Amino acid sequence: MTSLLSDEQKQDFVKRGFSRRTFGRLGALLGASAALPFYNESALAQLSSIGRIPDDAVKINANENPLGPCPEAAEAIHNVVRKGGRYLYEETFDFAKTLAEQSGVKPTYVDPYAGSSDPLHYAVLAFCSPSKPLVAGDPGYEAGARAAKFINAPVIQVPLTKTYAHDVKAMATAHATPGLIYICNPNNPTGTITPRADIEWIVANKPEGTVILLDEAYIHLSTEPFATDLVARDKDVIILRTFSKLYGMAGLRAGAAIGRPDLIAKLKSFRGGALPVTGMVGAHASLKVKTLVAERRKIIGDIREDTLSWLAKNNYEFVPSVSNKFMLNVHRPGQEVVKAMAAKNVYIGRVWPSWPTHVRVTVGTRDEMEKFKKALSEVMA
Repeated sequence: MTSLLSDEQKQDFVKRGFSRRTFGRLGALLGASAALPFYNESALAQLSSIGRIPDDAVKINANENPLGPCPEAAEAIHNVVRKGGRYLYEETFDFAKTLAEQSGVKPTYVDPYAGSSDPLHYAVLAFCSPSKPLVAGDPGYEAGARAAKFINAPVIQVPLTKTYAHDVKAMATAHATPGLIYICNPNNPTGTITPRADIEWIVANKPEGTVILLDEAYIHLSTEPFATDLVARDKDVIILRTFSKLYGMAGLRAGAAIGRPDLIAKLKSFRGGALPVTGMVGAHASLKVKTLVAERRKIIGDIREDTLSWLAKNNYEFVPSVSNKFMLNVHRPGQEVVKAMAAKNVYIGRVWPSWPTHVRVTVGTRDEMEKFKKALSEVMA
């Protein structure tokens, strides 16, 4: 497996403190990353489920968007299927060009992927090592930490602030030489915002040589400004985007990393092969629908606010969210409630070790959330 590593990659790994004994593991990663323990949202959701989820279940456990792809994306996907015998690289190039234009960066700053999980994992491989930890918020999305542990890079988890934002000052001083500081904004699982001023502060005050990995998977669901202007100013920032959330394409796989070309090049060294053309044309078509983000933000936001209002009215404790999920404090071991809800055919999200009495709930359709309310009332009674 070590033959999958180039000489340049081997030299880079040695410089970052990896032993040559780890090359086999890293080579295996390049050869079979899909089978390795780097979990994306779907796999993590399955870990918290009880067996196979029935087809008629209320499935609000994986931050998926039940609206699915917009009609324009669905049509583009349908039309390209008959051309699926070709790689159609040009579709990926066209998608990247449009995303770059809308993000205010040059096309060379955008690197498309099948979702945002791969660039998240590759960023950990590219910048973290036994001497360069991953610094992340807690609770936060776990996939990056799992990737770090796989390569024996330390993981430093910094508790969120009292307002459920990333504690940027604590993160900036958590270690002298972190490889990455990972911020998901809005955060997964809490659905809360780290203010733009805090993002700018940590970019300006991070340890020298550290890269800020800013995961904007859920940014479209909020009214917060995008941070791509930091990339346009050539800061040490990589932004992750996905079409799995607001755009409703979780199963179709489309996303991108946006960053300075020298940073993006380090991620590219780990990947290969053509991207799914269905995802690329669907994402490209979605970007062209100018009203889509605002319309879906309102649809999902209205259902979320209705659910949170009901929870408040019935004296449930929750974390205020601006995203498509929220954390509910059930005041007993959360996994018990997850199992009890599943017994009522309502599948909610998993539990984070640092918040053992909280469960994550994805915002589904109005009908799904009505069924959630009913099941929760019965379980908590």
